[in-house]
Amino acid sequence: MKKIYFLTLHRPNRSPSQRFRFEQYVSFLQENGFETQHFFLLSAIDDKRFYSSRIFPKIWILIKSTFILFKTYFTVEHGSIIFVQRECFMLGTAFFEKLFALKGKLVFDFDDAIWLQNVSEENKKFSFLKNPNKTSEIIKISKLVIAGNQYLADYAKQFNSDVHVIPTTIDTDYHKPQVAKKQNEKLIIGWTGSRTTVQYFFVILPVLQRLKAKYDNVSFKVICEEAFYMDELGITTTVWSSAKEIEQLAEIDIGIMPLPDDEWSKGKCGFKGLQYMAMQVPAVMSAVGMNTEIIQHGVNGFLAHNDEEWFTILSQLIESAELRKIIGEAGRKTILEKYSVAANKNKYLTLLNSL
Repeated sequence: MKKIYFLTLHRPNRSPSQRFRFEQYVSFLQENGFETQHFFLLSAIDDKRFYSSRIFPKIWILIKSTFILFKTYFTVEHGSIIFVQRECFMLGTAFFEKLFALKGKLVFDFDDAIWLQNVSEENKKFSFLKNPNKTSEIIKISKLVIAGNQYLADYAKQFNSDVHVIPTTIDTDYHKPQVAKKQNEKLIIGWTGSRTTVQYFFVILPVLQRLKAKYDNVSFKVICEEAFYMDELGITTTVWSSAKEIEQLAEIDIGIMPLPDDEWSKGKCGFKGLQYMAMQVPAVMSAVGMNTEIIQHGVNGFLAHNDEEWFTILSQLIESAELRKIIGEAGRKTILEKYSVAANKNKYLTLLNSL
């Protein structure tokens, strides 16, 4: 039996990056001869404490995490595959990745430009503990590197020759079109994401305010982990729930993914857009990074370069149910062919078997 150990910060079904990068492949790997085990550092309680601004709980979590990783080191078998998604320790040291690389075959998977500094508001005071060189150090010692897009792969190839692109993928048996809305219901422009990415929603807030003033039949939906009131749109955010996420996404008629045009955004893997498209919801995305690879403008979605384009495209979709239908169906087809688990699982299996 081939063994693969997954080392992550977060528990299963907690992090979108983990869920859609490797967790949804676990059963497939098991069916194909792999024995899997998942080690993680942050429990549900520690998760909340770690992302708060309190110092002493963070120190305790770091100490506790160190013990967990040393215990894990003595648990894993020599020569096994050790899969690290983004990092296996939250400080700016690659010590533990280097330690595990001595014991097994290290696989490194990443889906953001994590070599750049991008610290949450709560943790900005601790940014000095981060190390931009950590990512390159992990890549150098890895037997295999899996990148979420070509921009990330090009970075990784500076340090390792065995780099492969596997996009963030969608389980199209789970994310699939739902029952159509009634004619008299308001049309919903929606966004989904985490508390750390909700800042990107505000990139086009002035556009959404203009649409709110122009169309009486339009409302807005923001799905994230926290409930807070958005005075500018007159809405309260919808708290994301794993049990209700498909139901929540199904209420959206037009999905949006705004991003600033910067280096961090170029590392993004277009996940929000992929979710909308899988649900057969027309997606409008900023013309940045991988978004431009996923979207054929006007065919399977739309790309917007500035506020005026955002306003024009969204207005067209609001006014035409037929356009929403055509774009939504083409988007779903793209996911099935290129960005689904089914379309990528054998590539994933082949890479791991090569070790």
